[in-house]
Amino acid sequence: MFETKQLPKAADLIAPDGSDVRLLLQLVGGSMAHFQLAPGRTSIGIVHRTVEEIWFFLGGRGEMWRKLREHAEVISLAAGTCITIPVGTCFQFRSLGPEPLAAVAISMPPWPGEGEAQRVKGLW
Repeated sequence: MFETKQLPKAADLIAPDGSDVRLLLQLVGGSMAHFQLAPGRTSIGIVHRTVEEIWFFLGGRGEMWRKLREHAEVISLAAGTCITIPVGTCFQFRSLGPEPLAAVAISMPPWPGEGEAQRVKGLW
């Protein structure tokens, strides 16, 4: 069947990286959620064990550090930026502006729950 959902007003949970999460919808191949990091906050560095993600930033501004094997980079984030986080990528992000850094992300396969994200030493 079809599903429709409005963005919840309050966060459903706190992600392993420390950002506020509003759960959206899920199908067999993936799940979608809204993430928000308050102004001036820095996430916890993490790596996913089995999921890959695509993030699309909706508002705020910030930076994202990603590292996969020997390749690492820091990119600027703003509304309209879209990024990938392949399986096994260490990453950390921070909110630099006066507004929260907000994004929607698709996890593939759907987010499996506890134990998926493991803490790593971040850049900041």
